[in-house]
Amino acid sequence: APDTVVNLPLMTGDRASRWRETLVGWRNRLLSSSRFRRFAERIPGLRRIARREAAAMFDLCAGFVYSQILFACVRLGVFEFLAEGPRTARDLAHQSRLPRESALRLLDAASALGLVESLGGERYALGPRGVIVLANPGIAAMIEHHALLYQDLADPITLLRDPDAPTRIGRYWAYARNPQARDLAPHEVADYSALMALSQPLIAEQVLAAYPMERHRCVLDVGGGEGAFLRAVARHTSTPRLMLFDLPGVAERARQRMRDAGLAARVHVVDGDFFKDALPIGADLVTLVRVIHDHDDAQALELLRAVRRCLPDHGTVLLAEPMAGAPDAARVG
Repeated sequence: APDTVVNLPLMTGDRASRWRETLVGWRNRLLSSSRFRRFAERIPGLRRIARREAAAMFDLCAGFVYSQILFACVRLGVFEFLAEGPRTARDLAHQSRLPRESALRLLDAASALGLVESLGGERYALGPRGVIVLANPGIAAMIEHHALLYQDLADPITLLRDPDAPTRIGRYWAYARNPQARDLAPHEVADYSALMALSQPLIAEQVLAAYPMERHRCVLDVGGGEGAFLRAVARHTSTPRLMLFDLPGVAERARQRMRDAGLAARVHVVDGDFFKDALPIGADLVTLVRVIHDHDDAQALELLRAVRRCLPDHGTVLLAEPMAGAPDAARVG
């Protein structure tokens, strides 16, 4: 009946935590048992799970090898080479100045990862994942940039023990943790800004498909880099006013990009440091595209408060990020 009251026992946070600890302990004891593992291999449903987990563990161990195969393909231009049509290992060896055996080894490894496809007789074509890399220049740019990260991660224990130690990635991203970031010249921020601009179209396409920007009269893109996102907004919407805010060195590069795109009159570029300077007012939509995740919680909250101060009461914040807690995003978030 509608007025019936059903009292259910509530599980408090501490009690739920203890139950979870108990279950995790039971699971781990089970998985550590060689007897259970032999049993799981004999049961079809459990065998499928066991083999899937074994493959995932192998991928964890071999992940660095996978990334280096991908890096070698990008650095040697393998995908561009195969985009012209199927080629042999000998063709790649000649093109890349590799021994034939090395070219064959790289192509076989890339084939195992779906980057290229073996056609038999030492002939190879572009694979489905290779097509994706080739069709999105930002992916290849990120892969090239990861070479610095791999060097930093060569000794992860030292990196974890001294997180403030100088790193190659830190030098590349010139304004990371730099109290004088506002004073950086355009050439000092050029490499990182160009990388972000190359990889931005991938995100811009998804954001524009997900949210109707045309309902707003003015968009402010905070941390907008060279303006790749706002250029995409300008192509897809009739929103009359667009603003970009970033560090002076980055903003100067953005102004040039807007002039080159014929958008100088439509996009107002404002320079400043969003941790020190007030954001420009007048926008009813503020976008933060891959900005928040680069900062720790305290800084992120400081930035969000600055955004709130510059928005009217009816304003909107659009956040585009790899978010922790989202489905299937654990590795990213």
